[in-house]
Amino acid sequence: MINTYSPAHHLFMAEPLVPVAPQIRYPSPPAGLRWLRWQLKALWAVAPTVAFRQAWRLFCTPRRLPVKAWEALALVDARRRTVAYETGPVAVYEWGPVAAPAVVLVHGWEHRASFWRAWVQPLLEARYRVVALDGPAHGASGGRLATLTSFAGAVQAVIDTVGEVRAIVAHSFGAASVAGMPVRPPGALLPRLVLLSAPVSPRAVAARFADFLYLSNDLVKRFVLHIEQITGRPADSFAAAATGPSIGAEKVLIIHDEGDEIVPFSEGKQIVAAWPGAVLHATQGLGHNRILRDVAVVQSAVAFIA
Repeated sequence: MINTYSPAHHLFMAEPLVPVAPQIRYPSPPAGLRWLRWQLKALWAVAPTVAFRQAWRLFCTPRRLPVKAWEALALVDARRRTVAYETGPVAVYEWGPVAAPAVVLVHGWEHRASFWRAWVQPLLEARYRVVALDGPAHGASGGRLATLTSFAGAVQAVIDTVGEVRAIVAHSFGAASVAGMPVRPPGALLPRLVLLSAPVSPRAVAARFADFLYLSNDLVKRFVLHIEQITGRPADSFAAAATGPSIGAEKVLIIHDEGDEIVPFSEGKQIVAAWPGAVLHATQGLGHNRILRDVAVVQSAVAFIA
């Protein structure tokens, strides 16, 4: 089962810089997905509380997907360490001079630190230290479940060990986590923040998840209530547009593709409209994941960070 923040791992090709034609997702749904939809719908009719618990666990459980050959090459020259966190050790990868200001890269759902391959060298050439991590239940980090709050907490734990932070760059679920908590450097303003393919709110993601499973809006209502019960905060308070500005970032860049097939472009526009001073960089033809490895996008972000 997949969370709808960033499920398209199979679209991240072995050679990340080669353009590929868009693929159609599930023109005929796989038998396993059809069975899951039928099972949850039937269970919802007779035991909605049980059905919700099952749906919530599915939503919070990322797949441990096979490692691509190019991923090992992406990390081969990284310094590696771990940071202790409540979900288990968080794997951290660093490149560049230890004394240089850091750019922290935060991946999306079912991605890993290695997915930032296209960003490392340009940031090093711009004289930054690059810090990337595997979020909870992702990559080499511990844990089996990942929520927005646990993911953001792990990112904060890493940032607390980094020293001077020049920028945070985050994609999809990572962007939602960084903006929704929010995550910030201890005792300092964040000079630059770059959010790619960011969803506007947990409520919007829950609605897409319900649609994916062919369940009613009752699932969304239960999601919203459950988030408030386990966090003590209204679900809408985790929306990027609502909480993100309290990060205190000096400059904010929102990068979103007009044809994003996972998080609609309209959500990027909503975030910018509600975030004073934020700038929108719209792209075309890159979708939700290819935006991560587009040379022009990387160059624009590095120039913005400078």
